[in-house]
Amino acid sequence: MRLIMFDMDGTLIDSGTSITNTVNHVRENLGFERMEKNYILEKVNDPEINASEFFYGTKNFTEQQKVLFEEHYNANCLRDLELYEGIQKLIDDLKSDFTLAVATNANSTFARKMLNHVGIGEHFKTILGYDSVTNAKPHPEMVYKILDTHNIQKENAQLIGDSHKDIIAANKAGVDSVLVNWGFSDHSEEAIETIEELEKKIKDKFS
Repeated sequence: MRLIMFDMDGTLIDSGTSITNTVNHVRENLGFERMEKNYILEKVNDPEINASEFFYGTKNFTEQQKVLFEEHYNANCLRDLELYEGIQKLIDDLKSDFTLAVATNANSTFARKMLNHVGIGEHFKTILGYDSVTNAKPHPEMVYKILDTHNIQKENAQLIGDSHKDIIAANKAGVDSVLVNWGFSDHSEEAIETIEELEKKIKDKFS
């Protein structure tokens, strides 16, 4: 059995508008100024920063921040949502030969709703979000949990994501990974730019 795990936001789907609008909605409710879209998306993916502190000025996410974020995101997350070009075909090509799963730092309920909305949700046997684990990425817990769920050896798995958080989580779990550059980060090295390159990486890994 072979497994491919995908990050969601910035890897499978472009949800950047919803994410930035929601972060800014929370910031404005807390009395902060809006931030620029690309800046937010770059920092969301940065494993070096404490997101709650960076965006909202608190050591940990507060109940108020969580409620503000989740209510706004739930109401708006399907707007301006689209699959990255080539993803639909990639999933169609892979689904019969691989077990497919999603490991996302989004809420798993929202993630399923979003993936269903863009027409690929049914192809993922498992969709794990931050609410499915104690520790979100870059911690490897999500990766371990998916491997265990499907009883698949780490050598027979690969994780694909647009963030160093994804790569760190995979590395810690001993799983092969691929960093893509069509998402929210702008990586200067080691990231691939096209679906064709991704297909080659998958083929090289599993051939």
